[in-house]
Amino acid sequence: MYVNGNMERKENVHDEGEDMAKNAVLIPSVSLPADTVMVDCLVTTAGGVEEDFIKCLAPTYIGSFYLDDRQLREKGLNRTGNLLVPNDNYCLFEDWLMPKLDAMLTEQKEKGTLWTPSKMITKLGEEINHEDSIYYWAAKNKIPVFCPALTDGSLGDMMFFHSFKNPGLVLDIVADVKRLNRIAMKAVNSGIIIVGGGVIKHHICNANLMRNGADYAVFINTSSEFDGSDSGARPEEAISWGKIRKNATPVKVTALSPLVSIFVEHNEE
Repeated sequence: MYVNGNMERKENVHDEGEDMAKNAVLIPSVSLPADTVMVDCLVTTAGGVEEDFIKCLAPTYIGSFYLDDRQLREKGLNRTGNLLVPNDNYCLFEDWLMPKLDAMLTEQKEKGTLWTPSKMITKLGEEINHEDSIYYWAAKNKIPVFCPALTDGSLGDMMFFHSFKNPGLVLDIVADVKRLNRIAMKAVNSGIIIVGGGVIKHHICNANLMRNGADYAVFINTSSEFDGSDSGARPEEAISWGKIRKNATPVKVTALSPLVSIFVEHNEE
């Protein structure tokens, strides 16, 4: 799998979140080009899905790691590192998403559609119809996107709310595990690029266990192995599990992934 970097416009925030000046700032993000042909699938987090759609609906602001978080709470600003996401963004997201969930439930009842996280992401990528969305391009190129923890974020909150308003929607995660593992098993050669860590890192590696390991692997993260976390584990550890092949020469790049993605994009060009 391969994803290359892009530069995305954010807004800048000053003075403890009070002065939302319209100063354009370029920060790196991940995008999927329309002509991608070497990507078989993507695996991401719930935040990686929902924030992709939210950015198409309303801006996220650049602030600071050291703003007064109690003041931000009073002002309805949610801090993610040095980024600020207004509560209003999630209201817009809810207004956009709820009719889609209604339509999915109707299709489930009337046509017997078995929804999975990957099918849901494809549908939402089609519905967003916005070229700034990674999942718009993934849907356009028929690249499945897997999210083993899709409920772990605002999407999960929205599905929770929806279960009271219009109950009955089902997402089958086992079907997605089978689909992802079969992609790995059928691959003549498997190459993985894992940006970051956590559940997506293990999910990708574990799928390659089903084919006795990936042939090529690049990890990009800043995590350390000394706390025993899977996020910080070097690719050599995955060799011991059979998730990367013994004859492979995997690489771990210890760097901020958004910065590295810029170099990857320029190298491709």
